[in-house]
Amino acid sequence: MNINKKAMGFVVAILAFIAIMLIPMHGLSYPGRAAIALLVFAIVMWGTETVPLPVTSIMIMFLLPLLGIESFTNAAVGFANPIIFLMIGGFILAEAIRKSGLAKRFTYFLLSKLGTSPSMSLFAAIFSTGLLSAWIENVVAFAMLLPIIKEIIPLMGVKDAEKGNSNFAKAMVLGASYGSLAGGFGTEIGTAPNLMAAAYTHLPFANWMVFGFPLAIILLLAIWKTLQWVFPPEVEGIIGGKETLTNTLSKLGSMSKTEKITAVILFFTIGLWVTTGFTGLDSYSVALIGAALYFITGVIDWKDAQKNIDWGLIIFFGGALALGAALLNSGAATYLIQDVLGMLGGNPATLVIMLVLMVIAVIFTQVMSNIALSAILVPIAVTLASAQGQPIGIYAVPVAIACSLSFMFPMADPTVAMAYGTGYVNVKEIFKAGLPMVIIGIIVSIAVILTIGIPFLG
Repeated sequence: MNINKKAMGFVVAILAFIAIMLIPMHGLSYPGRAAIALLVFAIVMWGTETVPLPVTSIMIMFLLPLLGIESFTNAAVGFANPIIFLMIGGFILAEAIRKSGLAKRFTYFLLSKLGTSPSMSLFAAIFSTGLLSAWIENVVAFAMLLPIIKEIIPLMGVKDAEKGNSNFAKAMVLGASYGSLAGGFGTEIGTAPNLMAAAYTHLPFANWMVFGFPLAIILLLAIWKTLQWVFPPEVEGIIGGKETLTNTLSKLGSMSKTEKITAVILFFTIGLWVTTGFTGLDSYSVALIGAALYFITGVIDWKDAQKNIDWGLIIFFGGALALGAALLNSGAATYLIQDVLGMLGGNPATLVIMLVLMVIAVIFTQVMSNIALSAILVPIAVTLASAQGQPIGIYAVPVAIACSLSFMFPMADPTVAMAYGTGYVNVKEIFKAGLPMVIIGIIVSIAVILTIGIPFLG
């Protein structure tokens, strides 16, 4: 991007901010209006990549207090959000798996079983993260599979994928990211918004799985097909086919001591994640326990963490979370939601309310924490259902799902940010793939909930 384009993006962002500030917003305080204006400013800056994404987040951090929206102390709380530590722990686990060689061994074994075509490799990437994220955090599922994906791509003959020149690499990294999001719909513990909906609706765990798993499987298949359409692979398969896999597995020999230690810690960590309901531990602490064990056992050292973990991505996401918290604390998010709902009139149809709430959730979840968003929307959804005499989960469940349809921008979800951080895919390409998936996600979610789900929504 040249200087003129950078300058143009910055000018457009400033003009958008000023325009929003000039729009009358009766009943909303100055901090709320300024927060909405800053949100629009950030969207333009992030969308046009006028400056690197972490730089925009740094700007947010000083603009929040400068504009009188939040004190810096309150704004910095975004960097203390548990999801940040989950990302850090996930990055460290992924680096340990990569450095130990375990990822390479697992990659070749997996491909020897599934086949060597680009289509089946993409299928494996999507469904591996998808099925895993039904039981553990999607960030962790993606972080564990990312090193494996990076091993598969060169096997196809792709060179310098980080330069963004490979459709296959784009599909693989986005497939794993999107798969981790869609797979989380399968259970109540799959995503934070799911948990929020379960807390308000008190739906039994089994009830959610009845409609959740069919929804997750349909969306995983849709992701598989959509990404092959958006990014037709330029490769035909693993060079040398089965013979390459067999030879490489033979050369790897038996597992080394480091690989065994890595595997034991990995399965121990997964075990802790799966049993958090019994142990009382949270997923964030578990990520750090696993990370610490890799340092203690010497699988990796701090130089590895400094060199191979994208700390700029942590800064980027922390700034996005800070902005989301400002929208929540200033009343801006609630104001916008209530304003939109007020436009629907006195007695809107169930399908209309469901669709509008989901569209609102999808829009906001691209630029703010889905946890904070679900905290706003789920109580509103439950209240609406009760007032209409509808099943308690009729709006809360689709809203929770929509809060995790975070496919369109890197700031929408840590996994999408991590996919962007590989360099394989840029913001425009993420939007190109994410927009059809959001539309498909809304349509399929409503269809599943209004057919399979109705008897199980309370």
